[in-house]
Amino acid sequence: MSALFEPITLREVTIPNRVWMAPMCQYSAEPEGPLTGAPHDWHFAHYAARAAGGTGLIVVEATAVAPEGRISPYDLGLWNDTQVEAFRRITRFLVAQGTVPAIQLNHSGRKASTERPWKGGAPVGQDAHGWQPYGPSPVPFDEGHPVPTELTVDQIGEIVGQFAAAARRALAAGFEAVEVHGAHGYLIHQFLSPHSNRRTDAYGGSYENRARFALEVVDAVREVWPADKPLFFRVSATDWLEEDGWTPDDTVRLARDLHAHGVDLLDVSTGGNAARVSIPTGPGYQVPFAARVKDESPLRVGAVGLITEAGQARKIVENGEADVVLLGRELLRNPSWARQAARELGAEIRVPDQYHRSV
Repeated sequence: MSALFEPITLREVTIPNRVWMAPMCQYSAEPEGPLTGAPHDWHFAHYAARAAGGTGLIVVEATAVAPEGRISPYDLGLWNDTQVEAFRRITRFLVAQGTVPAIQLNHSGRKASTERPWKGGAPVGQDAHGWQPYGPSPVPFDEGHPVPTELTVDQIGEIVGQFAAAARRALAAGFEAVEVHGAHGYLIHQFLSPHSNRRTDAYGGSYENRARFALEVVDAVREVWPADKPLFFRVSATDWLEEDGWTPDDTVRLARDLHAHGVDLLDVSTGGNAARVSIPTGPGYQVPFAARVKDESPLRVGAVGLITEAGQARKIVENGEADVVLLGRELLRNPSWARQAARELGAEIRVPDQYHRSV
C-alpha cells in the first residue's frame, strides 16, 4: 500500500486517503436575491465528480462568513439557513461516496468586491453588485483598488462572531471539517502581515498583536465546532517580500500557536498579499514550506502547489514532508486523478459500483 492511499485520522474523523482537493473558488453563485451565496447545480456537479473520482477529502471553496466578506459578488456564503440547506445536498453525496466533506470559511477584507477572474478580476462598485471593502488598515491591495475602510475594534469582534456562526452552519450543513482561511491576502492574512497591517492598537505592530485576530477567530470556531471533528487553518507561509512581510519564521511560530489553540492541520500555501511580487514557481515549489512546518511544529501538515504526478505526491508523503497533499488545478483538469494515481501506484481505492467497468 502506498502511503498516499493510507487512511489518516484527525480527532475522530478518518479520511480514506491522503489525496485531498484544495479549495478553489468557482465564482458561480447568484450575486443577489434569496439564493445569494447558495450553491446550486454547478457546485453539486463539480464536487460530486471529484468525490466519485476517489478524492479522500474535499475542501469546498472559500465561503464567506458575511456578504461583505465575499471575494466577488458570485462567491458562496454561509451567513443564512437557505445556504445551509443548499450545502446539505452536496455533503450528503460526498459522504455517500466515502469522501469527507470540509469547507473553508473566509472573509476577504480589502480584496473583496471584485469581478470574476475570467472577466478581469478588477474591483467592482455598486452598479455591479459591489460594495466598499474593509481591512485592518486603510492600505489598498494594489493600484486601482479602493482604499479599504479601517475596521474598528468592535467590527473586528463582530467578524470573529461571524466566523463562529458560519462554523455552526457548516456543522448543520453536514461538513466534517472546517478550514479557517488565513492565506492569500484575505482578511486574516492582512492582519498577520506587516505589509498590510499598519495598526497601532492591540491588533497591530508586534507579532503577538498581528496574530491576535487569527487566534481569536480560531478560538471562536473551535468553541462551537465539535471536539471530535478537526479544524484546519490555511496559511501563506511567505509574502515573497524581502522586507516588511510575513515570513516562514512567522509561519512556524504561528503553527505552534495554532496547535495550542486547537487547530489540527496546517494547509500551507504562499503569497497573495502583495501585488506583483516575483514567485519562483515550479513542481512542488511550496512543499519545502510545508516540510519545515512539519519538522518544527506539532501540527499535521498539508502541502500544495504544482503537485501533478502520482509518484511526486507519494514521495511527499512517504518522505515525511507533509501528511497529505492537496491538489488544485490538477483536479480541475482530471476529476478522477485519485483513482488513476491509485492504479498507477498499485493501491486500492473505492470505485463507485457504476464505474466498475473502469477498474
